Amino acid sequence: MNPVALLAAALACLNLATYIAYARDKSAARQGRRRTPENTLLLLGLLGGWPAAFVAQQRLRHKTAKTSFRFRFWLTAVVNLAAAAFLVLQA
Repeated sequence: MNPVALLAAALACLNLATYIAYARDKSAARQGRRRTPENTLLLLGLLGGWPAAFVAQQRLRHKTAKTSFRFRFWLTAVVNLAAAAFLVLQA
């Protein structure tokens, strides 16, 4: 498998895992169970799962009211995009 296809597959898996993590956290919140730490959700976004995190936030109406989380979420997305741009420009 070529490196681009491998990266695309890894990002697809990461985004699926990120969406599932948000969905499980939303379910836990509704049922009063133990929650996924915010730092875990943010780390998934930082690693490249932020598109799925954004979709999950909108579809599930999860983590959309807490301003501090939204700010940190968008910060991780910008950092991820900046790192990707840096890597592309270095190639």
